[in-house]
Amino acid sequence: MENQAQSLLSVCMVTGLSGAGKSTALRVLEDLRFFTVDGLPASLAPEMISMMGQPSMAHFTGIALGLDIRRSDFLDEIFQTLEILSERGLHPILLFVTADVPVLIRRYAQTRRPHPLEKEGLGLEASIIAEKKRLEPIREQADLVLDTSHYSIHDLRRRIQKRFSQAKGRMRSLRVNIISFGFKYGVPKEADMVFDLRFLQNPYFVEQLRPLSGKDRAVSDYVFAGEAALTYRDKLHDLLSFLLPQMEAEGRYRISVALGCTGGRHRSVAFAEELAQFLRQADYPVALEHRHLELG
Repeated sequence: MENQAQSLLSVCMVTGLSGAGKSTALRVLEDLRFFTVDGLPASLAPEMISMMGQPSMAHFTGIALGLDIRRSDFLDEIFQTLEILSERGLHPILLFVTADVPVLIRRYAQTRRPHPLEKEGLGLEASIIAEKKRLEPIREQADLVLDTSHYSIHDLRRRIQKRFSQAKGRMRSLRVNIISFGFKYGVPKEADMVFDLRFLQNPYFVEQLRPLSGKDRAVSDYVFAGEAALTYRDKLHDLLSFLLPQMEAEGRYRISVALGCTGGRHRSVAFAEELAQFLRQADYPVALEHRHLELG
């Protein structure tokens, strides 16, 4: 049963040339809801992967391990680890990042950080060439090789998102933050899109609904009883169903959608709750905040 559960786990092992973008690749995977660990000796990978079976780790999409290439027995370690994982029914995606030697030299010159192999008495260019030769057997075994020589961070993000979206089917990488608010307290500064709900019928003017909020069924039913609210809801669903995949494909990983009414207690809260449910059903990770609920 444990092997069967583990075989469903997404495991990515990230390695490649120093300075080619391993840390950036891990950050992208972290945004994709992977549990990430950098600088890990390959021999510890099976132990880390076993940890993912704990209930507290269930919300992660998978695990991504940035492997430490500085160990002298790195190649033996990683191939032995892959064999152990295969015996457990696990077949990690091996991601290898690389770049042209002149590009790596320029990057190290900009950061002024030493190359790991310079400690062995080699100059920068010689260190890069030696590492490239040393890691060639791993590159040949890699499932995905990304040459970042001409990549921006956004290009790298798009490539990784595309690869792991295919691996996970409907997995979404774009996180949607939904905020309900009251215009009289100000529009959230972090909002990427703002939708005004003040034209809808207002529960505030219904005596029995005034002390309630948009989280209460009676208020929600009142807000969505009008034809205008239902039409607006459907058009908002259509708009976001079109926009969010476009933003995701462009490499965006977070967007904030703000819904406002006068006080931020009734209409905006009801709409935010409904929209959050809609997007979660579309498999987007959603954060929901009612910013002025207690003030409206």
